[in-house]
Amino acid sequence: MPTAAQIAERAGYSVRSIFERFPDLGKLRVAAADYSLAQAAALAPPRQVDGDRQARIRSQVETRAGTCERGVALWRVLLATAEEEEELRPRIRIARERTVERLEVMYRPELSTLPERDRKHMLIALEAILDHESWAPMREIHGLSFEEGCAVWIHAIDRMLPPTPAA
Repeated sequence: MPTAAQIAERAGYSVRSIFERFPDLGKLRVAAADYSLAQAAALAPPRQVDGDRQARIRSQVETRAGTCERGVALWRVLLATAEEEEELRPRIRIARERTVERLEVMYRPELSTLPERDRKHMLIALEAILDHESWAPMREIHGLSFEEGCAVWIHAIDRMLPPTPAA
């Protein structure tokens, strides 16, 4: 967990400057979460929604991997402090809901072939695979490049999804 001094140093500000803008580190984390949610929405619009299966999977994975790459450190801080900072809990829920909504959009053809219960379970499994804490070990522990990590996710998703219905 970064200290106020570490945050200030990385941001290029003094500790005093941080506390002039935020009454405590909890409020700073809430502001960071809000910024991260807005940034993710701006930088990650759905692409290739009408593409073929492989184009949709690649697009969705590369977009999600980019989000994870930029945000894993903040995500870890938010999860670690959500119990003590009640304002963070809805933001974490929103982030997860947006991920599932994106999955529903990107994989609509394949998901449409499943009964409701199975579709819901597939979305839960996909969201779990595409979590920040799935991306981080591939990069940090296993030493995969960005491209190699994407390839792992692409292969897993392609194998998990039901066949794409004929047009």
